[in-house]
Amino acid sequence: MSTTQATNVDANLSSLVQAGTSPWLDLLRRSLITGGGLSRMIAGQSLRGMTSNPSIFEKAILESDDYDDELEHARGHGLDANSVYERIAISDVRSACDVFRDTWEANGHRDGFVSLEVAADLAHDPERTLEAARDYWARVERPNLMIKIPGTPEGLVAIEQAIYEGINVNVTLLFAVDAYERVADAYLRGLERRADAGLSLDVASVASFFVSRVDTAVDERLEAVGRQDLLGRAAIGNARLAYERFRTIFSGPRWGALHGVGANVQRPLWASTGVKNPRYPDTMYVDELVAPHTVNTMPLNTLEAFADHGRVAGPTATRDPHSDLAALADAGIDMAEVTDRLLADGVRLFEDAMSRLLAGIEQRIGA
Repeated sequence: MSTTQATNVDANLSSLVQAGTSPWLDLLRRSLITGGGLSRMIAGQSLRGMTSNPSIFEKAILESDDYDDELEHARGHGLDANSVYERIAISDVRSACDVFRDTWEANGHRDGFVSLEVAADLAHDPERTLEAARDYWARVERPNLMIKIPGTPEGLVAIEQAIYEGINVNVTLLFAVDAYERVADAYLRGLERRADAGLSLDVASVASFFVSRVDTAVDERLEAVGRQDLLGRAAIGNARLAYERFRTIFSGPRWGALHGVGANVQRPLWASTGVKNPRYPDTMYVDELVAPHTVNTMPLNTLEAFADHGRVAGPTATRDPHSDLAALADAGIDMAEVTDRLLADGVRLFEDAMSRLLAGIEQRIGA
């Protein structure tokens, strides 16, 4: 692992932060918090935040003994699986928020966040999504919490209202650039309503734009039409186009008026950055998406790989994506169709993970 001897801080990850990209960890497990590992990663690997989702909790709860006491308590008190999950998730997220509290304070409330997701089966129900967001916000009761809300068309109402109510929001499951633009607009509307009401604009949001899943879907189509020359270009091109739109949205008079009274940009967050194709460099989705005002939430193995051999070669996310995207279109790739399918699949995958998690908890309680 690359380090600077004076402070024992990993040089590669420190360089990433200096270039404007905050490394977050796409993992949450109780032993990481209680064993001191999370604190060490904040100090030594410049870790700036943490995300969770149903798949992460499924692995944490069902594939470790971290939660045996919680499960024994549930059996003794007749708690159902969903109540057990919420007790565990809220406790772990609250504890992680406490570990990141100094990071949040030191960075002017712009970093140091921990994300907790509303149930995926609410993705198309804005009223129940908002109820769940309010409930988690009140129960965790930490200012550096972010509530994850899926970026579906129906979710826009909940996103705007949550921002207006002062709830930090991590908008998740973004694949399409036009969907990202609508999400950014919802964020701005929420801030504008707060400004009009004379409320503080110290509210944070990130827009989680998924990366590797785009290549997985597009590469399959490219292989079928014999266009191996275009493999591995779709995901980065799509993300760079989103960053291009970010730079446009968060400039000009509309944004200037909000920024002038204390608002912060809604940072693009690169999610799903673990490389799924072994032919690609294992740090590709970090190396190629460096830019100011961004977040990269990485699985542990990707974070460790970047610490070992990642590179910061300037603001790579600002490179022009249009030639690659045009070549993909000429090859018959319909990015709108791809991203629509990925959103539907993403909601379903998280619903499936939650169903497996609750079934597994029931089984563990019974055992």
